[in-house]
Amino acid sequence: MHVLTTRIRLACQAALVFMTFSALPLAAAEPKKATYDDPAKVDADYAIQGEYQGTIEGEGQKLGIQVLARGNGKFHAVGYIGGLPGDGWSKGDDKHEADGELKEGAVAFGTDDTTATLKDGEITIVDKEKNKVCALKKVERASPTLGAKPPSGAVVLFDGSSAEAFPGAKMTTDKLLIQGATSKQKFNDCTVHVEFRTPYMPADDSQARGNSGVYLQGRYEVQVLDSFGLEGKNNECGGIYGISDPSVNMCSAPLVWQTFDIDYTAAKYEVDKKVKNARITVKHNGVLIQDNLEMPNGTTAAPVPEGPGAGPLYLQDHGNPVRYRNVWVVEKK
Repeated sequence: MHVLTTRIRLACQAALVFMTFSALPLAAAEPKKATYDDPAKVDADYAIQGEYQGTIEGEGQKLGIQVLARGNGKFHAVGYIGGLPGDGWSKGDDKHEADGELKEGAVAFGTDDTTATLKDGEITIVDKEKNKVCALKKVERASPTLGAKPPSGAVVLFDGSSAEAFPGAKMTTDKLLIQGATSKQKFNDCTVHVEFRTPYMPADDSQARGNSGVYLQGRYEVQVLDSFGLEGKNNECGGIYGISDPSVNMCSAPLVWQTFDIDYTAAKYEVDKKVKNARITVKHNGVLIQDNLEMPNGTTAAPVPEGPGAGPLYLQDHGNPVRYRNVWVVEKK
């Protein structure tokens, strides 16, 4: 690699590593943390949050940045050398993180060698001679299975017309299924399509931020969480809770519709003795994140304990307003 190319790469990486802003400490008496479950009613920071992608000047290598709103004009940025997760970047590739704050309509950050500015849907990185290193534009990605139609013979559990397939469950006024729903019908081996939307909770962290879960047979949880920009652990979105991390964190930003497409094989029993563990394959937003995974045990505190017999599809209520739509199941014969 020639000297100029090396300098550009180091400058670009340095800008991602050392994003620094003059952050202010939180007040001692923090107001109630905001929760937004309607994309039409959000704060000003929401429009800045999201994914940005560009190409390093002179190299042709993609660079991706995910910007997370943290409340009151504060942000966290994650930079991915090679492109965004699922679009060039893989788990274990080079990644850099930093915090920041919005001032006068722009997010400015930098080091002695580089300066980066986020403004009007674009992040521009320049070196100390004002040569452009990289320009990243905001991108909107959507799952390729969003709105997938149930095939012939599918059991349609929720299509927005009613919640009767989930006794006691509730719908919003705009015909979305509210978290905390257990299907009346029970299933064994099956494939499942479910679409979900996490709330926007900028001042919350970790398990307090858009928490829910999709439980197969009420026994095994595929975690739902606003883990946009996080590591991708087993207790984050797409993880098999307590068992397996997703191979890549494909979580979208909050209030963006996402998909799980799940292939599930139930555990096998001889009377009451388990002789074969359950297995699961999960695609999150169209990307394979769990590949024929063997699950040695059920999820801790699952509503249905491991055992023989069919079980329901359960959409967990963990206290956050997660919404569901287009839920259907195809039973395997």
